[in-house]
Amino acid sequence: MLLTKASEYALLSLIIIAQKNAPQDVDTLSTQLGLSKSFLAKILQSLAKDAILSSFKGAHGGFMLAKKPEEITLKMIVECAEKKQTMVFECAPSAQKCPGGGGKGSNCRVWPILNKLQLKIDSFLDTMTLKDIIEH
Repeated sequence: MLLTKASEYALLSLIIIAQKNAPQDVDTLSTQLGLSKSFLAKILQSLAKDAILSSFKGAHGGFMLAKKPEEITLKMIVECAEKKQTMVFECAPSAQKCPGGGGKGSNCRVWPILNKLQLKIDSFLDTMTLKDIIEH
């Protein structure tokens, strides 16, 4: 599982937004974080589309959390930013996709290990919240 800059920027933005009582605009956030405005805007729009953020238009518009920080998991953030399910390897979701077993799953020796790792990662990402990250 490769976490890209999109996940990092989403998380950094959410930390700042969570600590403010007013909508935060893309210009301010991009300047504060030293990030590309257009790239950050796409990330924030994805977070709004997935109901992690609420967006407000107008002179005093911007983005605010749509949920409480304790309701936003790291898995939600990463999957939204990356636009795909978190996977250790491509065959992680099912033994049938494992090329080592010829698609038969039961013959694959690698999949059970990868599946255990995937379950641990999923559990961690599902239990770590934005609140936990902010308080850490």
